[in-house]
Amino acid sequence: MCGTKTGVLTAALELDNGNVLTEGPVIVQYLVDLVPDNTLAPSNGSWERVRLQEWLNFISSEIHSGCAPLFNDDIPETTKAIFKQKLFKRFNYLGQILSKQNYLIGTFGLADVYLFTVLKWLPFFNIEIKDWPVLMSFMERIGSRSHVQAAIAAEEATQPV
Repeated sequence: MCGTKTGVLTAALELDNGNVLTEGPVIVQYLVDLVPDNTLAPSNGSWERVRLQEWLNFISSEIHSGCAPLFNDDIPETTKAIFKQKLFKRFNYLGQILSKQNYLIGTFGLADVYLFTVLKWLPFFNIEIKDWPVLMSFMERIGSRSHVQAAIAAEEATQPV
């Protein structure tokens, strides 16, 4: 479900009790915590969970939000180039991190799934992931996971022909 928050379209999850959660990082943490013994997020209150939240917020504010203007056809290409340059700096930073470890918090989890999802948008903006070989390897590593492949196939099955 999508909702509005101060007039802006945002991700939203309405619970059976009528409560509504917004913001992707909050929604994914809520959902994963519903699964006993999940392996996608460290336990609440742990230092590792704080690191997960740090990464989810970085991806949300720096990568996801950085891509948002690029979807807007009304923004001139010269302006989009400024947004892309800022994104490229963030990609360089991610490349530094992922050159030292396979996953953002050390083991595969929510932050990796979120980053994978946002980086899959790059072809829409004519941005080549191959310009960041470490990120390309990350995308291949995440994309080869059977559950990720199943999720992509399920999403593609819902797309209009």
